[in-house]
Amino acid sequence: MGKQINVALIGNPNTGKTSVFNALTGLNQKVGNYPGITVEKKEGICKLPRGVKAHIIDLPGTYSLNASSLDENVVIELLLNKNDKDFPDIAVVVSDVENLKRNLLLFTQIKDLEIPTLLVINMADRMNYKGISLNIDYLEEHLQTKIALISTRKNTGIDDLKNLITNYKEVSVTPCLNAYEIDKEYFGNLQKAFPNQLLYKLWLVITQDVNFGKTDRKDFDAVADFKTKSKGDLKRLQQKETIKRYQFINNILKVGQTIDASKAKDLRTRLDRVLTHKVWGYVIFTIILLTIFQAIYDWAELPMDFIDSVFASLSEWTKNVLPVGAFTNLLAEGIIPGLSGIVIFIPQIAFLFLFIAVLEESGYMSRVVFLMDRIMRRFGLSGKSVVPLISGTACAIPAIMATRNIESWKERLITILVTPFTTCSARLPVYLIIISLVIPQGRFFGLSYQALTLMLLYLIGFGTAVFSAYLLNKILKIKSKTFFVIEMPNYKLPLIKNVALTVVEKTKSFVFGAGKIILAISIVLWFLASYGPGKDFNDAENIIKTEYATENLTEEDLQSKIASHKLEHSFIGITGRAIEPAIRPLGYDWKIGIAIVSSFAAREVFVGTLATIYSVGNDDEDTIKNRMAAELNPILGGPLFTFASGISLLLFYAFAMQCMSTLAIVKRETNSWKWPILQLVIMTAFAYIVALIAFQFLK
Repeated sequence: MGKQINVALIGNPNTGKTSVFNALTGLNQKVGNYPGITVEKKEGICKLPRGVKAHIIDLPGTYSLNASSLDENVVIELLLNKNDKDFPDIAVVVSDVENLKRNLLLFTQIKDLEIPTLLVINMADRMNYKGISLNIDYLEEHLQTKIALISTRKNTGIDDLKNLITNYKEVSVTPCLNAYEIDKEYFGNLQKAFPNQLLYKLWLVITQDVNFGKTDRKDFDAVADFKTKSKGDLKRLQQKETIKRYQFINNILKVGQTIDASKAKDLRTRLDRVLTHKVWGYVIFTIILLTIFQAIYDWAELPMDFIDSVFASLSEWTKNVLPVGAFTNLLAEGIIPGLSGIVIFIPQIAFLFLFIAVLEESGYMSRVVFLMDRIMRRFGLSGKSVVPLISGTACAIPAIMATRNIESWKERLITILVTPFTTCSARLPVYLIIISLVIPQGRFFGLSYQALTLMLLYLIGFGTAVFSAYLLNKILKIKSKTFFVIEMPNYKLPLIKNVALTVVEKTKSFVFGAGKIILAISIVLWFLASYGPGKDFNDAENIIKTEYATENLTEEDLQSKIASHKLEHSFIGITGRAIEPAIRPLGYDWKIGIAIVSSFAAREVFVGTLATIYSVGNDDEDTIKNRMAAELNPILGGPLFTFASGISLLLFYAFAMQCMSTLAIVKRETNSWKWPILQLVIMTAFAYIVALIAFQFLK
């Protein structure tokens, strides 16, 4: 057969749609358990029986075809435009067995567009637990469709679904609700004005603010026999349509679905009572956060020490085995130390992603969103803003894209502008290395000072984001009013496969994304640090030997002085000296200055940059942490990384907009350079002032 068909996966949030997508395509896809996780369509290929290939499109979660946000518009625009290359040959509506009534509203709307529509009832493994039984034959007959009863958790029913998709031409396209029943006079006039158009499609075109191919809303006003109604009248007709649909659904479910209330176990209600409590909810969330940050330190210590020593040994081995020359130096002093600056943090970053994935998969994250809405509303944000703010702990870029499910433009813009304050995984390497240098070992009620400092930095970032939102809400004169509605998904044991995929994918994208940048920057920095102009660099050996002729230096000390002199008069040293006056009041030297400038490409480059700079000309087998600890302050004397300079640096990175990729995505989402430029200027200036005050006060 060899044909390829388009299949659109559609459904409410939290029905397990992305899990169905994974089961069909085998692609590694993020599976979340709170609304708004899928903000763009995702695609994959599925091999079906008889040699058929299916192009599967995983569309954003939507409750109905009455769109209220950008991501919901994606669904309607595709379903209304037959000329779109992705227009589905068959729509697969994924519902979950516990919320079938609500899910069927969307199903009936899509079916009324006369697209072949399959109904997938997911989470079938929970039917016994919840006392639910279904009469599938009755449901198929009265909904005029084919139904696949599946469980992605138990991996059952997937082959049946593939067979049904293959035979999509056998699926009825008879509408569930005749549009005339909503309002006979209005819809009669509409059909007369446009006799060749599908009536329900015309209705959606009138009521939705979307792009829908060749038909335009102005076309309706151009027809003399037909006048569009006011917004208020259209809303009333939409409500009437919803009531008619639920009457139709209720009549079918009276026979098609039986729920034995005595079997349904009410653990969820008892858990919700505690986890969303106005006092205990916050206490439990704080305990969970403390546990996460302590575990990040305790569990990762052993693998981090191992990685650190392996890279130090590899650098030493490279110098001893390979022939002396520029290439060996590039490897040993540039590439290997640069990469070690990112690889060493894999254990801690992987553990962070592990905990976030478990919280999402279990259903707890939605409770956090609900909890935080009580606080957020006072600051001009909705509870939905918590989803981007929390996912910003992984990376600000997908977090900013996740704002698309916020209906209000004002709330969405504010969320976009403040999300970069939340501590992303790129900041983690900077925090971890500085904390290990300047925060002493020791414990407070069993929690280490270092873990508490890390948690405090996360809270400072989140607190600044919320306070900035409050200011922006007062400053921005954009009229907006929204109501916060969130679905509480059922609690469930996280699927090990989904959690593992999330951790591997996230960690891999972090390492390879950062690794490419660090590799390139390490090579450039090594070159700039290994070569320099003029006599001061080229004649460094004679200059140092003359200067220290009267002192009995060992050969090792002499070589160290020569390497230091060369570095200072290299291209990078000259650049660093030029910017040093601006950063000296913050407690930094020119080497830190170079690291700050280069880390604008990506924050995590900071550690790799220092690793490269400190490694140039150094023959000792030593770790980056030890070299940083041994660095001296040229002005004040003593260690460069003191409590004062360390806290100053931590606060600078907590507030500075050190990420050009984030600026690019803000430009794309706001469609203007105004907002990213304001972000860059204000956040950097704020970071500088806070870091300056911190150092001057603590020194």
